[in-house]
Amino acid sequence: MAMAAALLLLLLAAPAVYAVQHTVGGSTGWNTGYNYVTWAAGQSFAVGDTLLFTYGPTHSLDLVGQSDYTNCATGNALSTYSGGSNIITLNTTGTVYFLCPTPGHCGQGMKLAVTVGSGPSTSPPGTTNSPPPPPPPPPSSASPSIGINRLILGLTLGLGLVLAFMG
Repeated sequence: MAMAAALLLLLLAAPAVYAVQHTVGGSTGWNTGYNYVTWAAGQSFAVGDTLLFTYGPTHSLDLVGQSDYTNCATGNALSTYSGGSNIITLNTTGTVYFLCPTPGHCGQGMKLAVTVGSGPSTSPPGTTNSPPPPPPPPPSSASPSIGINRLILGLTLGLGLVLAFMG
């Protein structure tokens, strides 16, 4: 019985370990004059990952449908966020669309489409906080939480295997 409980706990915990927080725009944040299409193309998004939007007082954030995204229409937001810092959890597969509703900002490229897959995020270490070229960003390490999470996952898997074979 203890073995079954340990394995169930392992199976429930494993997906959360791989969640990644993506800082939208890297060190630039959510701002005009940045290519979010290029940024998103360098990322891999999975259910459970989060998007961290950081921005100044002249910006905000709308979650919109595909048509509003394509046309930079701001009147039909599915959700609106403000305050300078928002963390959005990617809960479902498919494409999610964001834009800045400040007049003219979406037309200046302040919009983001994120395609969310069902598997664990496979973004290379460091891509969540590194802006795209030019110039090429220096190599950076993954956030400590990702390394610690993988260590914990490895230890948990090892413990689960030991318990499975002992039981």
